[in-house]
Amino acid sequence: MTTENVRLATCFAGLSGRAALIPYITAGDPLGGPTPVLMHALVEAGADVIELGVPFSDPMADGPVIQQAGERAIAAGTSLSGVLDIVAQFRQQDARTPVVLMGYANPIECLGREAFIARAAEAGVDGVLVVDYTPEESAAFASQLSSAGLDPIYLLAPTSTEARMLDVARLARGYVYYVSLKGVTGSGNLDTDDVAHHLDVIRRHIRIPIGVGFGIRDAQSAARVARHADAVVIGSKLIQVIQEASAEGGPQAAVQAAAQWLGGVRQAIEHVREGQS
Repeated sequence: MTTENVRLATCFAGLSGRAALIPYITAGDPLGGPTPVLMHALVEAGADVIELGVPFSDPMADGPVIQQAGERAIAAGTSLSGVLDIVAQFRQQDARTPVVLMGYANPIECLGREAFIARAAEAGVDGVLVVDYTPEESAAFASQLSSAGLDPIYLLAPTSTEARMLDVARLARGYVYYVSLKGVTGSGNLDTDDVAHHLDVIRRHIRIPIGVGFGIRDAQSAARVARHADAVVIGSKLIQVIQEASAEGGPQAAVQAAAQWLGGVRQAIEHVREGQS
């Protein structure tokens, strides 16, 4: 039996035509600052969903900024088990905002798939995106997630074939993450017209919301994407803001800088909605 996650479904249903804002942060970074505090600050700044990165030693899809954040988090002892504890702590004060874990297969395999799913559901995770679990090889895992009330989330890219889109359509719940650029996170220049074209193609096969990430670096690019996407995912630039503020003023300054910066992105997305209404 498959079960749609309530928090994610409620979130997207309540947007009234506006694109969701989904910031990505790395669990355990910045050093010395509890991640739940940062998560709460981002929600107050306008985040609709939080994507929480699980640090991994060999992150093949991540650019230098996110790689360095993961390295700092791992050096501080952040593990997958610790990430689930972070979500549980966040849930003590926030029972509404969806949290999606984004990471790689190795930590899940080390913990054990069944143990991971049970702990994730108990902690209050809403969706799981595993970069190196392809839809062709993870149908059983996706079914286990859905049965536990967790949404399996998959990536699509500019190079994805229509056959891959159909595979994703069969398994994905919550939303699909469209990678707008070839390459790793934080690279390249965003071509909004190209993004719009690919979203039109994807929507022929995908009926759930589509979030767009990679290449969104400021409020202006977020607003351009928000005209076409159901969600805007922004990570590398936000983590860079966190890193720079932390280096200058410590964890508290990083939290404040992150919230202020994300608030500007949220305002830009709101203005798109006003312009289209």
